Amino acid sequence: MSNSPVDIMKICVTAKESGIDAQVEERFGRAPYFVFIDEESGDAATVLNTGAGGAGGVGIKSAQTMVDNGAKVVITGQVGGNANSALSAAGIAVYTYRAGGSVKDAVAAYQAGTLQRIL
Repeated sequence: MSNSPVDIMKICVTAKESGIDAQVEERFGRAPYFVFIDEESGDAATVLNTGAGGAGGVGIKSAQTMVDNGAKVVITGQVGGNANSALSAAGIAVYTYRAGGSVKDAVAAYQAGTLQRIL
């Protein structure tokens, strides 16, 4: 798959804490927070992942949060099979970021076209 960005409006980055300076969380479904960035305005909003501690189905619940918040791109470390299917069905592109940086760093890498698209 291409690693060049798609034309989108809203990006979601999985995060360990709230805000654009938070460190990226590599586990999609278990991420404590989702930081949504409007690529056009630069505005960011953090959403608590209420399903992160669940026993099962956390990936699908997280994928639904992406849909509910209008994300067109997700940046994370890894995505499980069920979440992968749900994100694919919703037409949401997924890029991998494992550099250990901040949400802001991950978005900059995406915008530079240096992230690998995994879905």
